[in-house]
Amino acid sequence: MTRTPRALRASLVGGLAVAALALTGCGLQPATAFVPAVAPGSIKHIDGLPADAKLTVTSKNFTEQLILGKIAVLAASAAGFDVTDMTNVPGSVAVRQLMLTGGADVTYEYTGTAWLTFLGNAKGIPDKAKQYAAVRDADAKNGLDWLQPAPLNNTYAMAIRSEAAKKLGVTKVSDIAKLPVADRTFCVESEFNSRADGFKPMLKHYGLELGGSGKNGVPSGNVSILDTGAVYTATDQGKCNFGEVYTTDGRINSLDLTVLDDDEKFFPAYNVAPVFRSATLDEYPQLKEVFDQISPKITDEQLRKLNLRVDVGGEEPADVAFDWLKSEGFVTAG
Repeated sequence: MTRTPRALRASLVGGLAVAALALTGCGLQPATAFVPAVAPGSIKHIDGLPADAKLTVTSKNFTEQLILGKIAVLAASAAGFDVTDMTNVPGSVAVRQLMLTGGADVTYEYTGTAWLTFLGNAKGIPDKAKQYAAVRDADAKNGLDWLQPAPLNNTYAMAIRSEAAKKLGVTKVSDIAKLPVADRTFCVESEFNSRADGFKPMLKHYGLELGGSGKNGVPSGNVSILDTGAVYTATDQGKCNFGEVYTTDGRINSLDLTVLDDDEKFFPAYNVAPVFRSATLDEYPQLKEVFDQISPKITDEQLRKLNLRVDVGGEEPADVAFDWLKSEGFVTAG
């Protein structure tokens, strides 16, 4: 499988991609094309920007991408652009096509998604800097410029209840091999259980054997295959010690789970970064400064909080994005 964890929530069905492109062709915008009025903060109106300067922002249609998309819309608006909001597009492929065909100027994309899904590589690169550089260099040939990546790395991880982490003395994935076999209990979803970069290869990477009965074994009876949402609940309730999670999921905070450090670097890197059409950056190079000041603030912990406000709190992604940008001083109320 070459889909990112989050992309599992945004189907890559070809028909949806066609629908998204048709949406652009007829000049319509998704129903969620709403953002609060915004004015400059530390993001200043670009000097000499033409009054008719236009920018089209796109994103996929799951919570984190909607928030990031609205961040881009608001930042570009504060910089003085007339922004077309094409966020909430169904599917990674549709967003990619919008970028390649000139239907959109900027999106937030994940390095692992581009490397595996779009560029067709068989294996991801766990080292974040190397993965970013590889994607940046490869996509430059496609007329796309990757700006500074954010610390956010939305990849798979193993998590444990914080109280259990203290009791068992685990802080990193390699610690699992030091536990008694009876304590090596896992909750995972079926997709992760069958992926080439999933559960069994992860165990092997860390010196454990799925189905093994020896001291390095993880008996099949120690593993529960559950739906994605049920993994979080079961881990929280102690039905297993270790649950497979996405590193920026808000439920990590709300359920007080501790994410274990992938200390032997098994999981591919999925850092997010603003991606622009090269032609757009050539015309408006000042956009680099606008977005480069935002990226360092986009962390796993921060997005967990923002995702939680939408997924659990029921807030609008645009309002959450605006509140965050305002709290960081990037923008002010318009």
